[in-house]
Amino acid sequence: MANLVYSNLEEVGRCISEAAPRHYILKIMSFSLLAKTGIDKYESGEFEAGGYKWKLVLYPHGNKSRNVKEHLSLYLVFAHVASLIRLDSEVHAVFRFFLLDQTKDNYLVVHDATGKERPFHRSMHQWGFDQLIPIRSFNDVGNGYLLDDSCVFGAEVFVTKEMTSGKGECLSMIKDAFSSKHVWKIENFSNLDSEYKESQQFFAANHKWKIHLFPRGRRHGLGTHISMYLALADSATLLDGSKIFAEFTLRILNQQQSRHIAGKVSHWFSSSSQESGWEKFVSLAYFYHASSGCLVKDICMVEAEVTVHAVSNTL
Repeated sequence: MANLVYSNLEEVGRCISEAAPRHYILKIMSFSLLAKTGIDKYESGEFEAGGYKWKLVLYPHGNKSRNVKEHLSLYLVFAHVASLIRLDSEVHAVFRFFLLDQTKDNYLVVHDATGKERPFHRSMHQWGFDQLIPIRSFNDVGNGYLLDDSCVFGAEVFVTKEMTSGKGECLSMIKDAFSSKHVWKIENFSNLDSEYKESQQFFAANHKWKIHLFPRGRRHGLGTHISMYLALADSATLLDGSKIFAEFTLRILNQQQSRHIAGKVSHWFSSSSQESGWEKFVSLAYFYHASSGCLVKDICMVEAEVTVHAVSNTL
């Protein structure tokens, strides 16, 4: 919790106002019963000021978590902190607290004597005064703050600035990047009846990958070629804007000789671009020809070699 903490009361500005607070009034009847019923903290309902929702938090006997004694503590709280976190935004405001003198019908106004605007954001969404007023002064009937066991607090909040963090990213190049290989054995290839088949997942540079193979082709390769792609299997875990730069080679191994069919390319993988490869990796005519060595005993051997060179993450 973040607060305006004043060890020197001279830094707390105090003045008298004839005007009632513009934004919120908190009236408490039977104030003494707060202590008797064990209510050490009271949180008001929400109110709007400057286009945002706020709340007051009152500690009628001092904020014990901050070792406050013999004073009332009062804080202004940004009501919807989740919106600040989601938008990574910051709202600056100047605020004043009011305490009604019921005898003179005017208000004691307590404010930051420096006049500084205070930022409300994800890690600092409460500002206020640990020592709003001494309890003795508050209880003194001559001051008019507590009459017939009732009192009236108030608040004004003026938003002075709204800030949203700019976007950014961090590109991390991988020094001495090493390649990872995965061999996929596909049996009964000629009997594959699905549109495409995918390999088991494998790791390369702490990310999961898999191979997508279309035995009868895809798109422009449909009916004439085998189509094959490398896919990022854990793309759903990437943050928005994050991406991975990988160089990879896909091969259909020649099981009779070392003349493999291979394609090599580089690609930025992301949640919106999860795969890369070839619609026309190899023609069906060549693949099924006995001399190609691609299909032996109805077994096809596919290999992927992946090297991750860079990772970019949003800030």
